[in-house]
Amino acid sequence: MKTTAIILFLLLVAIVASMRDQSIAVKGKLLCGTKPASQVRVKLWEEDSGPDPDDLLDQGYTDGQGDFSLKGGTAELTVIDPVFKVYHACDDSKLKPGLRKIRFKLPKSYITNGKTPSKTFDIGILNLETIFAEEEREILPK
Repeated sequence: MKTTAIILFLLLVAIVASMRDQSIAVKGKLLCGTKPASQVRVKLWEEDSGPDPDDLLDQGYTDGQGDFSLKGGTAELTVIDPVFKVYHACDDSKLKPGLRKIRFKLPKSYITNGKTPSKTFDIGILNLETIFAEEEREILPK
């Protein structure tokens, strides 16, 4: 029994020691037609498969010009899967509940080993009038 406990403890220490800090940053500009999409909710996630829950790395809102900048990180055993999400009501009928939600997988080449990202992925200018192929809807708490 004592040997089993020691082995389990050593396994746990090995797993924790093999986790590594990783980070990423994303920036860009959102438009609604020809106007800046201001006060649009944006989030940076690390999505996991399996029992490990997804990690919210950073969140915020676009400024008055539609610009945003997010950065964050987490410790994982494997390479992180960063995703940028936008929640908006641009060109939306009020007949459906919630906000339009779009998600973008970010390139793994922008992941930095460490707690602070060394480079930023510029997603460019996105016009939210676009109908995105895998768009969803989500009701966000205020």
